[in-house]
Amino acid sequence: MARRIPPGPGQESVWDYPRPPRLEPTTRRIRVVFAGITLVDSRRALRVLETSHPPVYYVPPEDVQMTFLRPNPARSFCEFKGVAMYYDVVVGERIAREAAWSYPDPTPAFTPLRGYLAFYAGPMDACYVDDELVTPQPGGFYGGWITSDIVGPFKGGPGTWGW
Repeated sequence: MARRIPPGPGQESVWDYPRPPRLEPTTRRIRVVFAGITLVDSRRALRVLETSHPPVYYVPPEDVQMTFLRPNPARSFCEFKGVAMYYDVVVGERIAREAAWSYPDPTPAFTPLRGYLAFYAGPMDACYVDDELVTPQPGGFYGGWITSDIVGPFKGGPGTWGW
């Protein structure tokens, strides 16, 4: 396993996040842009913090342009949050499949996530925390957003599945 990077002033280490994960509100501005459309603009997000993962931001559906989301039949299971459903993002001719997800019936510990949506940063044109462009979490499975105030190493890339 890789060594924990010590956080600098104003930074958080993902190795200080708990397992099981913690859910907390944030007033940071969360934005998602795809095909010239700002799909998300919110200051009412919830973030999930889990050991070795950058934060995943979930936004209320009222802050999402839902007309550009189409339900996808894909499902996945999280031992902590329950069953996730996925959405394709469709703007004109551009489609990002399974690019957003939600927990319609989360476990009791994650009830506040009900109906909130998260977006993979990779398929989007841009995702921001405040005005900082995020970097997607490595790999294609996890949906964390990396910003300059988060240090790793991060789970998701080659050789990290056993962490």
